[in-house]
Amino acid sequence: MERMPPPPVERLAATGRGRVRFALLCACATLGGLGAVRVAKAAGDPAGPYRKLDVFSHVLSLIQNNYVEDVDDAKLLYGAIDGMVRTLDPHSTFMEPKAYAALKQETDGEYGGVGIEVAARGDELVVVSPVDDSPASRAGVAPGDRLLEIDGAQTRGWKDTDAVKALMGPPGTKCVIKLSRASWSEARSLTLVRDVIRVISVEQRLYDRRYGYVKIKNFQDRTDFYLKKALDSLRAQAGGQLAGLVLDLRHNPGGLLDQAVQVCEKFLPAGQLIVSTEGRDAKTKSTYRGKGHGKHAALPVVVLVNNGSASASEIVAGCLQDATSQRVCKALVVGEQTFGKGSVQSILPLQDGSALRLTTAKYYTPSHKVIHEHGITPDITVPMSDEEMRDVLLKRTPGGIESLAERDQERVKNARDLQLERAMDLLKGISLYTKRAAAPEKEKHSPARGQKVAAKQTSNAE
Repeated sequence: MERMPPPPVERLAATGRGRVRFALLCACATLGGLGAVRVAKAAGDPAGPYRKLDVFSHVLSLIQNNYVEDVDDAKLLYGAIDGMVRTLDPHSTFMEPKAYAALKQETDGEYGGVGIEVAARGDELVVVSPVDDSPASRAGVAPGDRLLEIDGAQTRGWKDTDAVKALMGPPGTKCVIKLSRASWSEARSLTLVRDVIRVISVEQRLYDRRYGYVKIKNFQDRTDFYLKKALDSLRAQAGGQLAGLVLDLRHNPGGLLDQAVQVCEKFLPAGQLIVSTEGRDAKTKSTYRGKGHGKHAALPVVVLVNNGSASASEIVAGCLQDATSQRVCKALVVGEQTFGKGSVQSILPLQDGSALRLTTAKYYTPSHKVIHEHGITPDITVPMSDEEMRDVLLKRTPGGIESLAERDQERVKNARDLQLERAMDLLKGISLYTKRAAAPEKEKHSPARGQKVAAKQTSNAE
């Protein structure tokens, strides 16, 4: 998501009808600054939508004066704005001050909750991914699960921010969620105990002393910095030279656009197109190009993705896939079709601490493939079932195996990450091919080879 400063909004008197107009004009002015709201051109209503503000004010007055109980004015106004934004799309949302503060805390990398990333699909909430080593991952929540209830409240029609608000809370408090899964005969309820969710966005390992593995869990502040540290560490462990890299973006729900761009820069030459955005007007079109020097452009990379890879993850996968077809980097995308969340949500802070998350554009890969509702198709498809992936995640989670019933522990111990295995096989194959291709050239220029050729020519001349 992009962060943008709020446009100037004229402050009106915060009493009576003025308070209503102020709240609504905050939203309207914000939208107008992006070119998303105009005076209506419909012949049937030449005055545009603003005539309806009188109707709105009248309704508010009737509620305030006649409703059976006293009403909270702020709650009414926030509800009205929320209802307006909900008519747009599943990803545009109005965030009250508490919800906006929670969002900022989450992108900073630490918050209290159960550790579930969700997204709205139609009227349903779908789990994009559980956060590693969180109450959700330890309980076996899997990507693709449908979130039906939170603490007894049905979630049909909710937006993802509604779920975030309900799932977050003080560590130690309980949260009961109800899930359905395609392989289950009926929905199941899980009781989770909230914890401090520490999202370490990058982790790394070295395989066979030559091949690097980096998992980016989400794109938050300083992900680019931690990726650089990981790559430097892996290169040092490999004796100064890596033979290849697995960039694991599975279950990565996205995050900050600028971090996705900076991750791509590490594998691309300067000036290379990374992603473009296009909105309603030509003036909303933006392009993002690499500013670095492509320090790792020659490094063979396998990008792992699945249906839990969304947003910024899809930008990275799509960018490197297109750049490889243009022969400016060496990347293969392996795994499963990605989630398909490729719209730009600009965060627009408002004066009272609330914020508007508004869809302003869609993302396009360098070859102008739209990501939204399509996703990224891997170069090589390696399917894994939800159960197989869940077992792999549990195997890697500290205490994950011990948390299972004895009958399930052996199965999880033997779980295989087929996608990672395929990625390593590809890197080894590329490394072997590169060595064989380089051997004749090396032999051609070696002194011993030159002497043998000269001796043969002398013998033939005699």
